[in-house]
Amino acid sequence: MTPVRARLGLVHLYTLVAMCSVAIPLEAQAPGSDTVASYYNAVGEYFRVPSSEIMILSEWRLAAEEIPVVLYTAGQSGISPEAVVALRRSGQDWPTVARRYGLNAANLYVPIEGSAGPLVRVYQAYGSRPQTEWSTIDLLDDDIVGLVNLRVLSGVFQVRPGVVLQARDRADSWVGAYRTLVRR
Repeated sequence: MTPVRARLGLVHLYTLVAMCSVAIPLEAQAPGSDTVASYYNAVGEYFRVPSSEIMILSEWRLAAEEIPVVLYTAGQSGISPEAVVALRRSGQDWPTVARRYGLNAANLYVPIEGSAGPLVRVYQAYGSRPQTEWSTIDLLDDDIVGLVNLRVLSGVFQVRPGVVLQARDRADSWVGAYRTLVRR
């Protein structure tokens, strides 16, 4: 076999491997995919979206924790989840997507008691200004993902947001917080 043919064979092999990995949802490639699947089911039930649509969204290679943000944004603004995903995949961050559809810190606010855990930065911003100015708080991607997941998990488990934040403090992610809440 010539060096050129050998190199072409490797290129074809790498292309095949890359295509196969794209076909498998990102989260299903990771350990703990049973937890992710259960999280997806809970998110689907919360938003009253068929599991088939959740699976389609998961194939867009978004982090599992971003799927509730897609559905929340779509539901609040009356657009399709696919339109939200398209903006996100075009490179826009969550604050830009949220602003485009009229979402801000004021309408993402979830009342809590006690520690804000990973959302301490945004809750300090809420506490440092009057409620009439909350819409001017600059949010980060993690703030939006956190606030939406806090709302969703609190609703899924019918618990106070503080319980969800405690679970998130003990976990490495919002999906991990979901796993902690399932086991309690």
